[in-house]
Amino acid sequence: MPASISVQGVSVEFRAPDGGPLPALGPVTFGLDAGSLVCLVGPSGCGKSTLIRVIAGLQTPDQGKVCLDGEPVTKPSRRVGLMFQDANLMPWRTVIDNIALPLELAGVPAAERREIAMKLLPGLGLADFAGAYPGELSGGMAQRAALGRVLIQRPDALLLDEPFGALDAMTREQVSSDLLALWAQERPTILLVTHDIHEAVRLGDRVLVMSPRPGRIVADIAVPLPRPRRVSDTYQAEFGAIAQAIRQAIENS
Repeated sequence: MPASISVQGVSVEFRAPDGGPLPALGPVTFGLDAGSLVCLVGPSGCGKSTLIRVIAGLQTPDQGKVCLDGEPVTKPSRRVGLMFQDANLMPWRTVIDNIALPLELAGVPAAERREIAMKLLPGLGLADFAGAYPGELSGGMAQRAALGRVLIQRPDALLLDEPFGALDAMTREQVSSDLLALWAQERPTILLVTHDIHEAVRLGDRVLVMSPRPGRIVADIAVPLPRPRRVSDTYQAEFGAIAQAIRQAIENS
C-alpha cells in the first residue's frame, strides 16, 4: 500500500571548514498524501539531496522528524525505494540480473526472481535487453534498469533524487513518461527532485519550491492538470502559467 510521509520541522547542520556550524536545511515541514507524486525544485546546494537522505532514513536530522504512515523514520526501510542520478549498475551483471539484485539479496530463489524481473521489462522498455550488459546500454536504458531495480521491491514510497539529470532532453522526456506509466499502475507515493520546472509540472500533483541554503519550503504549488499528461501539454496556457508561478517562487526565494 502507498505510504503517507510527514516531514515535521526537519533541520540539518554540517560543519564549516573553520569548525563552525553550517546550516544546510530547514526547518522544513510538509506532508505527502499516500499515492501522490510530488516534485521538489530549488537552486543547487539548497539541501534537496540532504532532505531525501533524511526521509530515506540515511541521515538523522539535527531537529525535527520524518514519519512514514505516522511512524518515525529512524533507519532505512524496505518500504522506501531510493534512486539517485547515477544508475550504478554492476557492469558484470546483465540487465535482468541487475534488476533482480534486491530479490537475490532477500533470498528469493533464482527462478522466481527472474520471473518477477522479466514481467517488469516491457514497462521499462527493456523487453529485448534482458541479457545485455550495462556497457551495451544507452544512458536512458541504464536509468530504466536502475528504476526497475527499485520498483522490483514494490516500495510503498519512492524517493528519486534527480534520476534523469544526466540524460539528453529527448531521452529524459521518454524515461519520465515511462515513470508516469509505471506509477499509474502501482501508485507508490513519489517524491521526485528535479531542476527542470517543466518536468515538475508534467509529472507532479504538487511542486514544492525550496529556497537557497539553508533550504526551506517557500512555495507549495498545486498542479490541477488532468492526467494522463503528455509532452505536448507543455505548450498549453494553463501549463505555462503554473511553470511561471514556480519560476517566480524560485526567483523570489
